[in-house]
Amino acid sequence: MKTTRLLLIPHGRVTDLTKDSKGTQESGSNVLSESTSPDTEGEGNLLTIKERLAMLDVAFPMDEAVIEALPKGSTFLSVEHFGTSAWTITGRVVAQNVNRIESNYFLKRRVRIIQNHLEPHERLSPKPYAFGKYKVPSPPTYFYLSDFVDMDVTTPPDPAEFTKRLARLHKLSESPTGKFGFAVQTCDGQVAHTVDWQENWAVFYRNLLLGVCKKDLETNGPWPEMERATEQVANVIIPRLLGPLQESGKTLKPCIIHGDLWEGNTGINVETGDSILFDVGSYFAHNEMELGHWRCEFSSVFRSKAYTRDYLRNYPAAEPVEEFDDRNRLYSLKGAINYSAGHSGSPLRRSAYNNMCYLIEKYAPIDGIDRYDPDIDPSVTGARIIPHLGEGLI
Repeated sequence: MKTTRLLLIPHGRVTDLTKDSKGTQESGSNVLSESTSPDTEGEGNLLTIKERLAMLDVAFPMDEAVIEALPKGSTFLSVEHFGTSAWTITGRVVAQNVNRIESNYFLKRRVRIIQNHLEPHERLSPKPYAFGKYKVPSPPTYFYLSDFVDMDVTTPPDPAEFTKRLARLHKLSESPTGKFGFAVQTCDGQVAHTVDWQENWAVFYRNLLLGVCKKDLETNGPWPEMERATEQVANVIIPRLLGPLQESGKTLKPCIIHGDLWEGNTGINVETGDSILFDVGSYFAHNEMELGHWRCEFSSVFRSKAYTRDYLRNYPAAEPVEEFDDRNRLYSLKGAINYSAGHSGSPLRRSAYNNMCYLIEKYAPIDGIDRYDPDIDPSVTGARIIPHLGEGLI
């Protein structure tokens, strides 16, 4: 079995990439978790898929600010659209150094502020060069520039090797405060994480989940039964399942997690063979939180039991072990509702509500919500979606 390194590459969402003649795919990568500012200068609305595709038919809008950010002595040669992104416009920049050697750079642009977010992991990432604002005043446009990485994103990572490296990343990470959270706000897609430092993991997760539930309510509108279920999960289920992790003298290590880990955010560096994680929205969390996304409909490869099984061989489930699957179901709520918040009408809202009903039935039954239905549980039926391209289950 080939041994690979796990390379963490945080950035905004860059998926569905262009296949080359060798059957591999290429992607730019950078070292950001993308953030949006609530006071961005007017041009706050995200581009629709139709608008993003239309932009691919015109020249990539370059700016002097990007050219000035290239390494000293570089001469800008060209820029082209490269890959597709759910939330941004991405491209490849070609420049030449003083020795006339050409280099490729990954460029992301967006009409919202992009901020530098994963400073603790720059040593694990391709070299960043700059982030900032275009000099052209309208629309207000922001960019990030980094080394360019060719990636194979069609080959699933080996479960044993991949999860071994992932567990190692979790184990070796150290929270700078000893608490759960992050120093700056990170995002999952267009949804900002609530990452204020907390000593208590149950309190942190409650705040995080309620933040995405609020955004989902804004996107998809009222649903009284789900709102009632959310309140019960926040006030009763979370303390019941997560409270014991830090009770009776137990300690729970805050681990850095990817924050949006599914197979669409992984790849293999074509040149080095390193496993790569991208599209990061990291924070320090209970390590099991990382596995919650693998239960959701947008994950198909990682939903294989082999990945969870092999991960737990390297980083055993916390006590009480018998409640691991229920914690996993609870953690999956964040990923599913976050996705629903970014995709109006997504079926993930219904499956998240169904998972809430399961946990409430088991631990703290109440009236006014539906019964859990295994026929709409993707972990039972195997139903999945093609993320960002269509919301029907397949």
